[in-house]
Amino acid sequence: MNQTPLLNLITDFVDDFRQPAILWQALVIIACLALSWVFVRQLRAVLARRADTAVPPVSVEVRTRTESFIRILTPVLTALLLGVSQHFLAKFQSVNLLSIAVPLCTSMALVRFGFYVLRRIFARHGEISPTMLLLEKVFTVIVWLGMALYITGLWPELHEFLESIVVPLGRNKVSVAAILQAAISVAVLMVLAMWAGTALDDRLMKMQGLHSSLKVVVSRMGRAVLILVSVLVSLSLVGIDLTVLSVFGGAFGVALGFGLQKIAANFVSGFIILLDRSLTIGDMITVGQFSGKVTQINTRYTVLLGGDGVESIVPNEMLISGGVQNMSLSNRMVWLSATVSVGYETDIDVIFPLLEEATASVPRVSKSKPPSATLVRFGADGLDLQIGFWISDPENGTGGVKSNVNRAIWRTLQQHKVSVPFPQRELRIIGTPPATLAGETEGAPTPPGTQP
Repeated sequence: MNQTPLLNLITDFVDDFRQPAILWQALVIIACLALSWVFVRQLRAVLARRADTAVPPVSVEVRTRTESFIRILTPVLTALLLGVSQHFLAKFQSVNLLSIAVPLCTSMALVRFGFYVLRRIFARHGEISPTMLLLEKVFTVIVWLGMALYITGLWPELHEFLESIVVPLGRNKVSVAAILQAAISVAVLMVLAMWAGTALDDRLMKMQGLHSSLKVVVSRMGRAVLILVSVLVSLSLVGIDLTVLSVFGGAFGVALGFGLQKIAANFVSGFIILLDRSLTIGDMITVGQFSGKVTQINTRYTVLLGGDGVESIVPNEMLISGGVQNMSLSNRMVWLSATVSVGYETDIDVIFPLLEEATASVPRVSKSKPPSATLVRFGADGLDLQIGFWISDPENGTGGVKSNVNRAIWRTLQQHKVSVPFPQRELRIIGTPPATLAGETEGAPTPPGTQP
């Protein structure tokens, strides 16, 4: 009577325990784990010393990423050492225990590598969402389930069972095994392509010689090419004829012409913006009712961060077809002004230097272009003055610097006892009898500046 692969595994494993060979296998496993642990610990210490002495200092994100990658090395090195030991030890004795230890370490390395890749792609800012945790759990279950099927020898039987189940797709019939193989290959190659695109993006953003818009263009195009190549390669690996995609391409072209015009326009506009360098990340712009700092330039939309912390998502087509006010396209200097009214008795030749000096004392006010005060008009209540000044960091907002300038002006006016007039109006009621007015006002206090 033939035994199942699982019973054969258990029988071989029990036989090993009855022989002294099990001690050699246990010692090999302990030695491989110890060597891997010592090597990884020394490597972590060396990288930590280099990070502490690096100039400029290494960011927290890079330290976390390095630590996550180092965690992969322990099971990888252990699996490699166990594999080499199994190869040489198998010439002298049975190695059933090592035959189980190697897949276990390999599965652990694969799980940690999967976590590292997934978090590099979907959790780049350190925020792990519940969906991300669920995806990691599903990946872990799949890996350990595959490892169990491999160790027990049930994998060939499962593959034959899935091959026997045929699903009709049009005129052709495809087995469930082929469908699963296609899905897994597409998913794996897509994840690897997105990981490579993320690494390319990080590498480009650190390069100092390229313009920021050119970096984004190369990053977006590189990621798109990698994803496209991964899909085509994965479909070719499972035996799907790529010529059938011509039908899909024609249908996509018709859909693009009728229903996806706006998406296509925004997509093309995004590349135009990045190529002509009319906008770059960090610019302060105003388009329509939206105003703020450009924080992201994607292929479909641009993100503006307003001074109040609100992020506005502006379609790229608006930036191409409409007018855009860019405060920092070729020159980051922006002119601002503050207005104040003083009494007619004020000597403007004396107050002008005081106001300019007070404005220049504000830290964000440019010193290369000093402030200037001007007499705007002769107002109804006093002299209307304007103090103009320049700032070189519009991305930090204008409300704060205006407030600081106004406060400095107010302190100067108070120190030099300069009167700031306020509107004064005289109310007269037409058509009211004089006697009534006299009766109502009798005994009332006389307003200052009027005749009783």
